[in-house]
Amino acid sequence: MSFVTPKKGITWYIKWGASIIILFAVACRSVEEVPRIYDIVFSLIGCSGWFVVGFMWHDRALMVLNSILVFMLLLSLLRFIFGG
Repeated sequence: MSFVTPKKGITWYIKWGASIIILFAVACRSVEEVPRIYDIVFSLIGCSGWFVVGFMWHDRALMVLNSILVFMLLLSLLRFIFGG
């Protein structure tokens, strides 16, 4: 059985948008002069997008991975906001 990811459907746009946003997050992470909040926010948006794609594809691995990442990034964002 061969599975080809759908092209030009809503998941196609979400997965590519989320992937580009995650690349921005990694770029922010690699430059020390960029505030850490940018990395956290871009990573949170990108992982949320990939969670949505996993949900729409019924892909448990994507859902588990990205739900855990979103939770951890939310904690990091709250910690950043409240100075913990």
